[in-house]
Order: sequence, then structure tokens, then C-alpha cells
Amino acid sequence: MKTVAGIDIGSTTTKVVIMRGHTIIGSKTSSTGTNCKRTVKLLFTEMLEDYNLREDEIQYTVATGYGRRIIPADEIITEITANAKAAKWLMRDKVNVRTLINIGGQDCKVISLDDNGIMTDFAMNDKCAAGTGRFLEVMSRILEVELDELGILSEKAEDIPHINSLCTVFGESEVISLLSQGRMVEDIIAGIHKSIAKRVGSMVKKIGIKEAVFFDGGPAFNKGLKSALEQELNVDLHVPSDPQITTALGAAIIASEHFTKTHNTA
Repeated sequence: MKTVAGIDIGSTTTKVVIMRGHTIIGSKTSSTGTNCKRTVKLLFTEMLEDYNLREDEIQYTVATGYGRRIIPADEIITEITANAKAAKWLMRDKVNVRTLINIGGQDCKVISLDDNGIMTDFAMNDKCAAGTGRFLEVMSRILEVELDELGILSEKAEDIPHINSLCTVFGESEVISLLSQGRMVEDIIAGIHKSIAKRVGSMVKKIGIKEAVFFDGGPAFNKGLKSALEQELNVDLHVPSDPQITTALGAAIIASEHFTKTHNTA
């Protein structure tokens, strides 16, 4: 049975998914660092060992993400194509995904899909880190809170402040000012989530929201942010079990499909 891999080289994190047939064998993530090729090679070396695979067993690879043209692969696709493919595949027996929200390390994408999962429109913020995973990382450092604790703490908020700026620099100053005023950390975190939700919400409303709505990317692990987005958009968001690997998964699914098609017509 064919074994394939999907590789998503993001601006901050690289993800690899290995599939055999319609089954996910495993996945692994790592900080992208300054050398994409080395990062991917290390991930593959670890995965081959973890899952008792030989390098020549990986029969087809598809790369996506910012660094997709830097590493060797059988095929290159856009993040939007891979993301949409994974969202439809993951939700295939549950809901029909029509809107996709992806918040990455340094960008945010909103994608509108038709009934067949084909993109009809999209909006993207990639000019600054506003409302992205990087922004949340900076805020967690200022607040001296672990990144994965933001969602839990925000649920304890009682008096949520309005945070005006999502620019990382000005947002940092605003949060420091709130701390100096004695505002509770839990309240500030909830305010940060609410501000991000408004920023992303304006992007969603620009292209028009259609249900079901799928939310992925590393920040989708944050339940507080998910809740803030649901309140802002007044819809339920569908989040996969591992939202960080979905784009790599989409690349792996496409690798499986294209490898099968190529060998069936050869």
C-alpha cells in the first residue's frame, strides 16, 4: 500500500504528516528555524525511526507553506489548496465546511469554499503579525504565562478591558499599561482574545460567512480564542483534534490522490 508525506513549511513551524492509504501513520512538528532543508530532514529522520519506515518507502511527497520551493518534493501546492482539502476530509462525515479560518504563526487566512470544497474567495493578513500566533507568543511572554495556558486563564475573566491595538509593538505597550494599572492577567488575556476575534471577524465578514466554519492553525488549540471568535461571529467553530497539522495533512492527502492517479494511468 502506498506511503506518502505532506510537508508544511510555515514561517515559524514546520509540520510533516505521513499517510498510508487513508490512514494517518503519524505526524511531527518542529520550529522551522533558519534552515528549512535541515529541519525537514531531521523531522523525517525522527519519523522514519519512530514508525519503523525506510526512506524509500515514502513514494510521493507534496510540499506547501512559505518554504515549499526550498525543499525537494514531488509536487508543490499552495497552503489554501492543502488547507481546504484537509478541512473537507476531516469533516467529511460530520459537516460541509464552507468557511475556513486559519491562524498561523505570522499570517491569518479566511477561505470561502463552495459545496465541492473549491475556493471561491479568500482574505489574508500577511503584512504584520497582528492577530497571529506570533502576536499571542509575544503577549504570553509579557504576561509571564505559558502559551498553552492562555485559553484556560481567559475563561476566568470578570472585567474584560478593550484593547485597541493589535500591532505587536503598540499592543505590547497597551498590555504593559494595563498591568501597571493593576488589571487582572485573566482579564487582559480575554481582552487580547476579543481584539483578535474582532480583527479576524472583519476579514470573515468581508468575504461573507457560510456555515459550517472550520478553525485551524496552532492558535486554534486556544479555547479562549475559539470562544471569542464564536461570540464575534455568532457561529459554532469546528476545530480538529490537532489543528496545527491540517495543512500538512492536506498536502499528504493530495500526495496520496496524485500518486494513485499517476500510477493508475501509467
